[in-house]
Amino acid sequence: MLQGLHRARRGRYRPHRGDHPEILRGHIDLYPEYTGVMVSTLANITPAAPGAAATGSAPPESWQQAYEQAAQFEDRRGFTLLQPTPFQDGERLAVLPEFARAHGLQSMTDLTKLPSFTNGGPSENQTRYKGIVGMRQAYGLTNAVFVPFTIGDQYPALLDHRVDTIAIFTTDGQLAANKYVLLSDPKNIFGYQNAAPVVNKGVLQREGPEFAQTLNAVCSHLTTEVMQRLNGEVVLGHRTPADVAHEFLAAELSVAAQ
Repeated sequence: MLQGLHRARRGRYRPHRGDHPEILRGHIDLYPEYTGVMVSTLANITPAAPGAAATGSAPPESWQQAYEQAAQFEDRRGFTLLQPTPFQDGERLAVLPEFARAHGLQSMTDLTKLPSFTNGGPSENQTRYKGIVGMRQAYGLTNAVFVPFTIGDQYPALLDHRVDTIAIFTTDGQLAANKYVLLSDPKNIFGYQNAAPVVNKGVLQREGPEFAQTLNAVCSHLTTEVMQRLNGEVVLGHRTPADVAHEFLAAELSVAAQ
C-alpha cells in the first residue's frame, strides 16, 4: 500500500488528504483516502466550536460511523469505498516521558495545568481546528504557544527541548522507537482517520469479486504497528516505498501460503 501513496511532506508517505480530481475525471480508477478527510474535507462535516450552533450533519462519534458517512458520500459520487485499515493515521500531541512525568500529563486536558507550553507542528496547524485552534476552543489551552516546523523536523526539536509538545501522526516511523508519550484526545478534536481505497464502481464490476477481496485482504494487515515499522524503514532507513511495500507483501503472501 505504501507504493500507492504519494509524498505529501518530506519523508512522509500518506493518502492524498483531500479531493483527488483525477478519479473524478476518470483518469485513475482508485486511490487511498482517509475516512476523516472524506467526512470533514469532502463531505464538509466538521466539529463545531464549543457553544457554536451546529450546522448540517453531526461529526462522527466512532471510527465505524466515520467510515459509514464516508462510504455514503462516495456512493453518491459513483464510487465504492472498500474496507478500512485497522490503523488510523490520527493526529496527536506527543511529549517526552520525563516531561509527562514531571507535569502529570496523560491527556490534552492535563495541559491546562501548565502556566504555558510550546507546541511544534506544521504551519497550517496555526489556523486549523485540528491544530492550535481546536486546542484553544475545545480544551481552553490559551497557554499554548505555537511554533511552526516542517513535518519531520518537530521530532528533533522535541528531543532537543526546543519545544514542549509536538503534533504527530500516529503512524509516524519515529514512534516505533518508543521515545515519546502520546496524549489522549478525550474531546476528539482530531477525529478518525482510517484509510480505505476509493474505487470506481465500473472497475469493480469489470474485475470481479477477487479484485475487492484482494485489496481488502491487504488493508486488513495494515495495523498501526505495521505502518510505524514500514514508515520507519522509509523515513529512518531511507528505503524506497516501492521496495518496502514489495517486501511486506511478499512476506505476507509467504505466510498465507503456509
